[in-house]
Amino acid sequence: MLSLRVVMQSRVSLFNVPGGDTIQILKTKEYLEKLGVKCDISLDLEPELSPYDLVHLFNLTRPQEVYLQALNAKKQGKPVVLSPIYVLYTEYDRSARPWPLRLVAKLLSPSQFEYMKICARSLRNGEYHRGTKMVLRYGYGPLLKRILALCDFLLPNSYSEMRRIERDLGVAGKLFLVVPNAADHNLFDPARIQLSGKWEHLRNCVLCVARIEGRKNQLKLVEAVRGGPYRLVLVGEPAPNHRRYAEAVRRSAPPNVIFLGKVPHEELPELYHLAKVHVLASWMETTGLSSLEAGMMGCNLVITDKGDTREYFGDYAYYCDPASVDSIREAIDRAWHEPANPNLREHILRNFTWEKAAEITLTAYQRVLGQT
Repeated sequence: MLSLRVVMQSRVSLFNVPGGDTIQILKTKEYLEKLGVKCDISLDLEPELSPYDLVHLFNLTRPQEVYLQALNAKKQGKPVVLSPIYVLYTEYDRSARPWPLRLVAKLLSPSQFEYMKICARSLRNGEYHRGTKMVLRYGYGPLLKRILALCDFLLPNSYSEMRRIERDLGVAGKLFLVVPNAADHNLFDPARIQLSGKWEHLRNCVLCVARIEGRKNQLKLVEAVRGGPYRLVLVGEPAPNHRRYAEAVRRSAPPNVIFLGKVPHEELPELYHLAKVHVLASWMETTGLSSLEAGMMGCNLVITDKGDTREYFGDYAYYCDPASVDSIREAIDRAWHEPANPNLREHILRNFTWEKAAEITLTAYQRVLGQT
């Protein structure tokens, strides 16, 4: 096989406002390079592509950047592979956003509400460029369809994500392979853990590793542990534009909630190892990378039942309804009183490693380029 050179592209705020997509891109790049693929990352909207064999885009729900990046690739004759990371937070928008946004979300279609959010971000955060004009011109949903029409191959993180794309956007017949999200089994390995003692006082806690924002639902989570026999430890900074939400979480938190803020990624294995339960009671998750990491380290998992989580975790997790404090509390109670399941780590190692994700991604590249 000839050596491939790929450029990966995504939202311009990928590193300024890191999220799960940031980890996905960096890890995909790292493990593809171990397979001999040369990978660069460019957040430019219209870079020069002559050195590259193909363009790998991430994040369909950022059409203000991804559309121009896809259009640029086609103008330069490069095939386009897309990891959609396609999520909709309609239930959160209509049930849990602050008033009056809840009312606006109920009055608008999901596509119209996303359009409004992009307009608001362009004014509030200065995220206004040529791509924003494309959203204003075509609309949110129609622009997603235009992006998909420019793509040669899709790499959803699950079959349920692909079905959601087909259902919501009326797209059928696209070539695709499911590339699972993953965790780093070398970093998150209980056999290699060296306890520093720094976090020993948090042993047997209930842990939540996530940015503090409405979509991650920490406000209901802190209410769910009120009066419980365990300590809830929240790891993560407030997301941009969610400072008020983070303040509300702090005000509402009972005494058994501990806020650690941002913790370096390399220190997370020790926290996961000491925790009894990890909770991600989000309004929607395609996977929940922190759930994979925590599962590798032996935590019992409490996970939202919204999104694609059951395809990943099956019967190995305790599911909750993010709209219900009682449901979250009951799931935590069940997970708290059960011993750790040693089969969970083996399940993740069999199915959700970056090595496997990179191998499937390379297969997709080869198909697009006609090398298989």
